[in-house]
Amino acid sequence: MDRLFESELRVMEPLWDEGELSAGTLAKKLAASCGWNRNTTYTVIKKLVDKGAIERREPGFMCRALISRGEVQRRETEGLITRFFGGSKAQFLSAFLSEELTGEEAEELRALVEKLR
Repeated sequence: MDRLFESELRVMEPLWDEGELSAGTLAKKLAASCGWNRNTTYTVIKKLVDKGAIERREPGFMCRALISRGEVQRRETEGLITRFFGGSKAQFLSAFLSEELTGEEAEELRALVEKLR
């Protein structure tokens, strides 16, 4: 699947949070949260359908996510690591962790590394 743009992520968020919604409900939510008109929302929905990220079906022009938030996060992170760190997760973590961590953050990372071993 192609990368999702910021506008597409705005449509995905309510679907991830609430599940299946009508296109009309999505349009109302996006009008309230970012000032979009109905046509803008419907255009972005069509792009997401074409990408295979959401399914739209009748009756009621119902939309539901076909890809999870976690999958999008994983793909975006992999893309970032590939583009900026030559695919090296170690280089990414080194750069990311160059800032000081709190004790709690360090413990969370230690536990994660131990779990992955």
